[in-house]
Amino acid sequence: MAMQRRNGENMSTDRYISPLSERYASREMQYIFSQDMKFSTWRRLWIALAETEMELGLSENGKPVITQEQIDELRAHVNDINYDVAREREKQVRHDVMSHVYAYGRQCPKAAGIIHLGATSCYVGDNTDIIVMREALRLVHKKLVNVIAKLAGFADQYKELPTLAFTHFQPAQPTTVGKRATLWAQEFLMDLEDLEYVMGSLKLLGSKGTTGTQASFLELFDGDQETIDRIDPMIAEKMGFRECYAVSGQTYSRKVDTRVANVLAGIAASAHKMSNDIRLLQHLKEVEEPFEKNQIGSSAMAYKRNPMRSERIASLSRYVMIDALNPAVTSATQWFERTLDDSANKRLSIPEGFLATDGILDLCLNVVDGLVVYEKVIRKHMMAELPFMATENIMMDAVKLGGDRQELHERIRTLSMQAAKAVKEEGKDNNLLELIAADSGFHLTPEELKEAMEPAKYIGRAPRQVERFLADAVKPVLDANREELGVEAEINV
Repeated sequence: MAMQRRNGENMSTDRYISPLSERYASREMQYIFSQDMKFSTWRRLWIALAETEMELGLSENGKPVITQEQIDELRAHVNDINYDVAREREKQVRHDVMSHVYAYGRQCPKAAGIIHLGATSCYVGDNTDIIVMREALRLVHKKLVNVIAKLAGFADQYKELPTLAFTHFQPAQPTTVGKRATLWAQEFLMDLEDLEYVMGSLKLLGSKGTTGTQASFLELFDGDQETIDRIDPMIAEKMGFRECYAVSGQTYSRKVDTRVANVLAGIAASAHKMSNDIRLLQHLKEVEEPFEKNQIGSSAMAYKRNPMRSERIASLSRYVMIDALNPAVTSATQWFERTLDDSANKRLSIPEGFLATDGILDLCLNVVDGLVVYEKVIRKHMMAELPFMATENIMMDAVKLGGDRQELHERIRTLSMQAAKAVKEEGKDNNLLELIAADSGFHLTPEELKEAMEPAKYIGRAPRQVERFLADAVKPVLDANREELGVEAEINV
């Protein structure tokens, strides 16, 4: 097999390799969806089940069915998974869970007979999926908090720097660079609220049997309803959860996956919006994402500095937003207590949604941390448009000097159209102030008009709004999650 080495590791070059693992997602997120994480969690769940059955006194003819010696044997082999044995067994039986039951039993001969006792495949499969999603959400949470923190720092730094605002991507009343950043941060805060709610609502499936009725445990425990009621709570506690879903079919409701995927899609939408704004600002040469010393912007145009990281954010974000449809459709098309057409789709949509979101957040961290602001360009653009935006103030000053508002309004409208025509059709500079100064109806000198051209006069309460937002909305979140702060993103390519 053709192989090459990358970062000291073997990498196949003759088959498809997901770019999510090779280019975008962090090693930490990749581990969460790794085989080691999956199958060691299966083993921990089998231990939790066996331990619960032992503690509840499962016996046969007065003798315990499960012993502490068997539990200890199982614990000794949680992480040293004999993948070769499992793979060979699966070729024969075509069943992944039973292949790993067999492989685990080969390592634990004393406990082989009690592994998976009373359970169905979804006991390990679905409970592991919930555990893995919770771990992945925790990592997403940490990175999202850090994106918010970096945006907060950027907003505070530039809270007083006037810049043109845009509606319909047409110049509008000025705002500040920092105020615009709070709009990005606020959407990420909304995503954080959604994430925390969904993460806090996750429950284990528990052990409910083939159709969710716990019939197998009714048999194992001789119909003892009170004892059987204790099984799920005990398993949940052992696996670090508050509780299990009260009812289920064979699987937990696939609506759970839908809720999780929608959280990821929300983060992606927020990141996409921010990255689009940055791309547009880079076109205007006002703000630029990080550009490394040896980075090449174009293979043909050597001078170019393309916003490739923001473009990648947008690209991955579109994938995540569309990917959220997969769990939704899967949830809607499950038949009765279960059907297996969820499996192949779920193996793709959930891990890839998380891996892509992880890559998006790393890119967001990198971009926001290295944003370059070109203040002189921002001011140049501002001053080119400010005469139009200052007309209301100019008109009010002229009224104070005895002018008629209605007449002045018509004069200033006419002069504005004249100046705009010169800018658009003749490529001239905006000469509206000169036209106003030359109009005797305004009684304003060029010096007086120039005083009206201070951008800070037109940004309203933007600096104050930034301060209040950071103090009231962001600081409590950062204080509550201070142990998660300090993440630095590593971008592979």
